[in-house]
Amino acid sequence: MSKIGKQPIKLPSDVQITVDGAMLSVKGPKGTLTRELPVGITTKIDNGMLFIVPPVENPNRAQRATWGLWRALVNNMVTGVSTGWTRQLEFQGVGYKAVVKGKDLDLALGYSHPISIKAPEGITFTVEKTTITVSGTDKELVGHMAAEIRKQRLPEPYKGSGIRYSDEIIRRKAGKKAATASA
Repeated sequence: MSKIGKQPIKLPSDVQITVDGAMLSVKGPKGTLTRELPVGITTKIDNGMLFIVPPVENPNRAQRATWGLWRALVNNMVTGVSTGWTRQLEFQGVGYKAVVKGKDLDLALGYSHPISIKAPEGITFTVEKTTITVSGTDKELVGHMAAEIRKQRLPEPYKGSGIRYSDEIIRRKAGKKAATASA
């Protein structure tokens, strides 16, 4: 049995789930998410709990893995439409700026040109001083957009400048001065 797959998903009172064939639709106060379920995976709702049912009675290793994976994906959908997902990034560097223009994020990261990142459907950017917040209902899309922003200027270990996740720890390295002073 899959440890994750057999756990029920608690449905908040304001979340509605509909299954039409293989299409699973989750609707809540923050929006609607849809996803196509793989062959054999089915759902069952009982007492405000959603159960993901495996394809066969005694699933093999691959079927157990997909069973747990789909339980986690559906749980992320339920959480996204009820409370939403956010990812925070911090930037540090001389002259680095971030500004939200409309729905897009404009970054000045020390290059000779500004960088504009377009917000896909369902994603919003907010900026406060040196913190960029990416929020939305789809966890995968929020993480992907945060990674795209971070990729524009990776954090470097000598001065610590660049864009990093707020919970990320960058190991700092000693520069040339510290290396020659000890010799």
